[in-house]
Amino acid sequence: MSDPETRRPDEIADAVLAAGKFRIYLGAVAGVGKTIAMLDEGRRRHERGRDVVIGFVETHGRAHTAAEIGTLEVVPRKRVKYRGATFEEMDLDAVLARHPEIALVDELAHTNVPNSGRNEKRWQDVIELLNARIAVVSTVNIQHLESIADAVQTITGVYVRERVPDWVVRKADQLELIDSSPEALRRRMLHGNIYPPDKVPDALGNFFKTENLVALRELALRFVADETEEELLDFLADHHPGPVWETNERIMVAATNAPEFENVLRRAARIAKRLKTSLEVVHVRTDRAKSSSSVAAMREIRKVAEDVDGHWHEMTRDDPARALVEFAHAHQITLIVLGSSRRSRLEELTKGSVVTRVLRFGAEQGIDVHVIARSRKVAEDVDE
Repeated sequence: MSDPETRRPDEIADAVLAAGKFRIYLGAVAGVGKTIAMLDEGRRRHERGRDVVIGFVETHGRAHTAAEIGTLEVVPRKRVKYRGATFEEMDLDAVLARHPEIALVDELAHTNVPNSGRNEKRWQDVIELLNARIAVVSTVNIQHLESIADAVQTITGVYVRERVPDWVVRKADQLELIDSSPEALRRRMLHGNIYPPDKVPDALGNFFKTENLVALRELALRFVADETEEELLDFLADHHPGPVWETNERIMVAATNAPEFENVLRRAARIAKRLKTSLEVVHVRTDRAKSSSSVAAMREIRKVAEDVDGHWHEMTRDDPARALVEFAHAHQITLIVLGSSRRSRLEELTKGSVVTRVLRFGAEQGIDVHVIARSRKVAEDVDE
């Protein structure tokens, strides 16, 4: 082994890069340059002698992006017919068979065309590549993270259909923000560098409004900052054992099958993330809630809970409010998060309210309760 002081800079850089098996370039919105950054990294690694292939790159018709592919090897895509049209998807099995050192796989949140392979989502394809010991470099926009989707919906009025579980992004060894100012993005849009000319006016007047871009950029910066601080805490814990910046906060959210609860759950996940603590998700079943529809709804809620790194708990009790506070007390919960009551003022007076009772029981136990207002659903999609 050569002396580190005598090794060339490119050798040292190559050794550093080899330590990370999963790298993600994160952006606030489409057009910031994530794909260009991914291709640039792939080309640099290839020039240093690494075995790099393109599993899938989406150019969106941008000539500059296509030119960045250069001489990198491209694994042929799988062509799939669906509803009278032909689509191209990453050929997962072909990439696995080729087994490169590094695969470039664009748009982590992409939903695969039905019957194009065994996985519904591209992030699931990426997990297979990682499990096969193939390093992956990928890209994703902040609006596609499961715990942030509701915040994006509130900011932009647009529902984000394609989502990536938070745990997938946190699995990355390296997460790098590709940043651009709102003004620069809007200029790129006007110059036709992001969307085709016919889509530009609508984009600038809606999703790409300056205030939206500012807010999305803030979400991306905050997410990366939280991840960086968590890495620092892990490092300090490993190298300096002891109570380093520890928190005593413990967060719990009460799960219901209300249509708006997914937004409550994501909000609770963000609170837990910023407090650097785990999230306990508790569902109290009663004898009155055993219909097939309620069971199916809770199954979906549990999936979202797992996607945002929540720990799921279930119990059957006749008194949900008391059960929630007893669980909180037993597990040293310091903050209970609830969605606001769906009952009218008259119903609360005549039938009672779980929220009101949790507030009362929580106060008796010295446990804080945070009630999150319900928000309306928005049934629109946003393009990458």
